[in-house]
Amino acid sequence: MSQEPLAGFTVGVTAARRHEELVALLERRGAQVVYAPAIRLMPLADDSALLAATRETLAHPVDDVVVTTGIGLRAWLETADGWGLRDALIGHLNGTRILARGPKARGAVRAAGMTEAWSPESESCEEVLSHLLRDDVTGRRIVVQLYGEPTPLLTDPLRRAGAEVLEIPVYRWASADDPLPLRRLVGHAVAGTVDAITFTSAPAVTATLAAAASDDAEESLLSALRTQVVAACVGPVTARPLDERGVPTVCPERARLGALVRALVAELPVRRTSRLAVHGHALELRGHAVVVDGQLRPIPRAPMAILQVLARRPGHVVSRAELRRALPSGSPGGGLLTGRPRADEHAVEMAVARLRRCLGRSGLIETVVKRGYRLACDPAPTAHDRAS
Repeated sequence: MSQEPLAGFTVGVTAARRHEELVALLERRGAQVVYAPAIRLMPLADDSALLAATRETLAHPVDDVVVTTGIGLRAWLETADGWGLRDALIGHLNGTRILARGPKARGAVRAAGMTEAWSPESESCEEVLSHLLRDDVTGRRIVVQLYGEPTPLLTDPLRRAGAEVLEIPVYRWASADDPLPLRRLVGHAVAGTVDAITFTSAPAVTATLAAAASDDAEESLLSALRTQVVAACVGPVTARPLDERGVPTVCPERARLGALVRALVAELPVRRTSRLAVHGHALELRGHAVVVDGQLRPIPRAPMAILQVLARRPGHVVSRAELRRALPSGSPGGGLLTGRPRADEHAVEMAVARLRRCLGRSGLIETVVKRGYRLACDPAPTAHDRAS
């Protein structure tokens, strides 16, 4: 058997930046990846809002600076360099109390020749806020470097506490140039043909839900994420739009791509794997594949739909009519009733025949004449059996 822990699973990737790294990490662990960018980064060079915020920063003394991301600070300084303001900006910020949200932010601060005064262990904006509010911030001028979106959970409480908050809008998000890959990913999630979707920013979550809403599929997507598709988020800020909608999420302790993949490796096989003993063989259902006696065997969509129905009631007979209803749309005889019983039964027979070939072992699926099919194992006791 392939030792990669995500072999047999399909994972959607919505990241705008560093998606190549995330895709490589997932594929290295055996996953099949569907890449569908949810958002894109707007260029900075002609960003009048950033230029205005930079000049406003330089116009008056600053008491505190919150650096939320290393790449955001570097981008701000590089863009300021193009305007001839880099040295003035570094000199201006160097005399302030600098709070760096995490190790990458600390690294960027030090690389620029500055020194941070404090950094939270949790790498969370909530801890940064608590640290600032330990003192009276009335009248203090606080610069908050953003990255891609506003952070009202940080800035609004500071303003209510009396601080003057200046937000630095480093980068802005916009919709992806081509919306079709994201809409297809939504369709895969609703159909259950992806096992997990990864999100690395809250705007990506919002854009994905908006793409679903444009096809009247937002509730269907949320239902899929609550039940059959694992939502893996790089951190709690990214997860918040899903948390608010009752979607369970997988988040690593540290907001890193490697940690995100490790969290998915730990959770996805647990949530999306079924193990059965059938006719003397060990079967493990994983996403779009089955492990038979330790050997990974990919299964096409229609035969996998048949196997999933049979596996829900191992050892019990499942009728052809029920199996036909389980066939995915687009399969011969799949979906709704067609009014052609013989054709429908033939579609089921074809799918079962393909499934038997893919499994590569005889005797796993038994035909029960005039009734249907069953997995050849001792049936699990029903509620009636237990009562008797």
